Amino acid sequence: QVQLVESGGGLVQLGGSLRLACAASGSIFSLYTMGWYRQAPGKQRELVASISNRGVMDYADSVKGRFTISRDNAKNAVYLQMNSLKPEDTAVYYCKAFSGPYLYWGQGTQVTVSS
Repeated sequence: QVQLVESGGGLVQLGGSLRLACAASGSIFSLYTMGWYRQAPGKQRELVASISNRGVMDYADSVKGRFTISRDNAKNAVYLQMNSLKPEDTAVYYCKAFSGPYLYWGQGTQVTVSS
């Protein structure tokens, strides 16, 4: 069992930055692939970025060059640094942990980018 708690969301202006954090507890964090997903109103949840237990990163095309995912296994945490934010980045951002058949979601944190 893994519990995930996101933080760091908020309201930011066009071109601004935010850093999201996801704190994990309850299992061996280092074994899990971690991902950030987002869901805008009326849209499906989509992958933003992921980082494997070996540190391999993947990004959605829409955020490449602007967002950076990282993890700190000693702190059981994963981060999403978001720069050059755009209004289309507005969404609820969710943290996900998965390994084999095991899959866990956080409760989400709202990110709103104003123009």
